[in-house]
Amino acid sequence: MLTILGFAMIATFLVLIMMKKMSPIAALVLIPALFCVFVGKGANLGDYVLDGVTDLAPTAAMLMFAIVYFGVMIDVGLFDPIVRGILKFCKADPMRIVVGTAVLAAIVSLDGDGSTTFMITVSAMYPLYKRLKMSLVVMTGVAAMANGVMNTLPWGGPTARAATALKLDASDIFVPMIPALLVGLLFVFVLSYALGVRERRRLGVLTLDDVLEEEKETETVLVGSGGSGDGTVSMRKGAAAGTGGAGSGADAPEGAEDSTNSGDDDGFQGLDPNRDTLRPKLYWFNALLTVSLLTAMIMEWLPIPVLFLIGAALALSVNFPHIPAQRARLAAHADNVLNVSGMVFAAAVFTGVLQGTGMVDHMAKWMVDVIPGSMGPHMALVTGLLSLPLTYFMSNDGFYFGVLPVLAEAGAAHGVTPLEMARASLVGQPLHMSSPLVPAVYVLVGMAKVEFGDHTKFVVKWAALTCLVILGAGMLFGII
Repeated sequence: MLTILGFAMIATFLVLIMMKKMSPIAALVLIPALFCVFVGKGANLGDYVLDGVTDLAPTAAMLMFAIVYFGVMIDVGLFDPIVRGILKFCKADPMRIVVGTAVLAAIVSLDGDGSTTFMITVSAMYPLYKRLKMSLVVMTGVAAMANGVMNTLPWGGPTARAATALKLDASDIFVPMIPALLVGLLFVFVLSYALGVRERRRLGVLTLDDVLEEEKETETVLVGSGGSGDGTVSMRKGAAAGTGGAGSGADAPEGAEDSTNSGDDDGFQGLDPNRDTLRPKLYWFNALLTVSLLTAMIMEWLPIPVLFLIGAALALSVNFPHIPAQRARLAAHADNVLNVSGMVFAAAVFTGVLQGTGMVDHMAKWMVDVIPGSMGPHMALVTGLLSLPLTYFMSNDGFYFGVLPVLAEAGAAHGVTPLEMARASLVGQPLHMSSPLVPAVYVLVGMAKVEFGDHTKFVVKWAALTCLVILGAGMLFGII
């Protein structure tokens, strides 16, 4: 009976959030609470939730302060020279432009927000693709794959969800996966090079001045840097900082696709080179702080939540010493923080009920019985392969909170550790970022004025191949 109710609870949760009848946060709270009553353990709901909140508090703190930290770094202009440098490197060579797109998307993905990544990347690269008559699906596909690999960062969403669902430390999942993820990112760069060479053969190589003389578009404006043709297209920073959440987990506004695909380019305003929040005199301090923070995270000198808490406090205090300015920066990123931290605490209800009532144990036993015994010791590989279709056809919330705990319990019965299962579950993220269930992808195709079907037709095969490369590298290195 508990097995049936467990699968029914997961199915109800998935259907409601996929059909957008409920928000993930509401579904994570109300559906398990209702099923907890169905199994006759409603009186224990409070204990289940409090136990879950206690376990998940460090993860929520990490996400909260990571979003604030990287949001402030974008505000103060840490990434602006990188954008200008990539555009200068690209010139008007299609191959360089495609590779530059992948590099820019990967770098900006450090903030953990898919929507912001796509806004900045498309804002910077779209005018070059448009003027050179390059394939825009190449831009959207490369950006989505690069972001998908980087989306596995501990503050990006999936890793935090896996850690939350299995009650593990995010750094224990992520740090050993770095070699396999680097191989995946390198594959994206190589693929970008090959696609760029194909575009170069189709279009040839021009200078940007030749293109601008041949066609001057009034709807897009390159903000030049020293007249060299490099620069950024400005985009409202408030829009970039205020949309989406960590990774793919945040909801986009209703009608986001229509509003971003309206046919005019007024939305291309925002990494404004003259914005008030820029702190050019503190650039090297911010760069050193970021490098030190990432190094400390990888070396595990302190727990990740503590590192980001200290980093966010330092970044705010040094860049914005006056309290009103600090409040303004916190307010600018409050939506992201609330969405993500709220999701984590809501997940305490779902995972607490699933485990506290014993449903997950009964479901795992059923899965162990139906999976061929010969496949039991290879449950990590099975999970990695399943993550491709499952994270594409369902949200990260559904997969990590609904499916992964069951797979992990089944794997544990055959001696596969939860850490291996959690790492394998990250493999499908490059494909997931192009899922129709990911709000950020509509920002990407909308701003690039690409039909979603065209984007899907182009990217699915390459993204799936990237996933398999990461899985193969993980197995080769003994990580999975």
